[in-house]
Amino acid sequence: MKCSYCSREAVYYQRYSGKHLCRRHFTSFFEKKVRAVIKKYGMIESGDRIAIALSGGKDSVTLSKLLLELYGGRRDLEFLAITIDEGIEGYRDKTLEVARDVTRSLSIEHYVAKFEDNFGAKLDEMVKVGEKLPCSYCGVFRKYLLNRSARELSATKLATAHNLDDESQTILMNFINADIDRLARLIPQRDQEGLIRRIKPFMELYEKEVVTYGFLKRYPMIFDECPYSYFPVRAFVRDFIYELESKYPGRKISILRSFEKLSNCLRVTNPQIELNRCKICGEPTSKDVCQACKLVGELGKKISVRHNERLVLRKA
Repeated sequence: MKCSYCSREAVYYQRYSGKHLCRRHFTSFFEKKVRAVIKKYGMIESGDRIAIALSGGKDSVTLSKLLLELYGGRRDLEFLAITIDEGIEGYRDKTLEVARDVTRSLSIEHYVAKFEDNFGAKLDEMVKVGEKLPCSYCGVFRKYLLNRSARELSATKLATAHNLDDESQTILMNFINADIDRLARLIPQRDQEGLIRRIKPFMELYEKEVVTYGFLKRYPMIFDECPYSYFPVRAFVRDFIYELESKYPGRKISILRSFEKLSNCLRVTNPQIELNRCKICGEPTSKDVCQACKLVGELGKKISVRHNERLVLRKA
């Protein structure tokens, strides 16, 4: 099949637009889209020190490589990478090695924060004794360590590789759970003390587009899935949206656009509240005790889990 814009062979079929794209035109589309999203949401500004959440998986590797290719030459910007090692046997060690190789190739600083160093136990150990789903522990502790690490490294922004698939799933899950407060927080109204602003340059790009771009650019890519990924409700929502998209292309974009149209109303009905400081660890929270400390307290009754007052952050 020929490219819709030239006579070259197409490498990608964009179902929602009906266009076939060759390598050159797909690459151009992808990079223009990333730049447009960054500009639309003011994600990157002069003087920023941007911490990239680099797991070593395909999406985060593509994000790291692309951000440095597009913006690495600017003297008014700094980049560094943070990897969270949850302690998942046979999985995280492989992606961690990829992350080290990527940061070396990009000549940026790379830091690793481990669950075991900061909470006293690996995720594998938490899952064995805990009563909650693995993603409940992982999600809370990962966010906690990413934000705290980025802040202590003086980052002004925290870049994550969340794509359109991730965003549409999160939006729909919040609707299903009637969690309108959490839905409203997807687009922060203002920066808050102690929280590093998250930016998502891939939020309007399909996961398949991110993977295709990384493949065409020959970035190192690992396709292994987390062994705990089959547990959460998100897996059901993900499969539902995939099936909907396969029958009616463009539905993922529609979900995101619908949320954007509702965002102004949500800012009025669910305004952003002032955050407290956790009574135990001092981190920002909407309650008296943050969720990370609550989980540490629950797990601490069964295994030797602790919450270090001082962040343990290792330079890779």
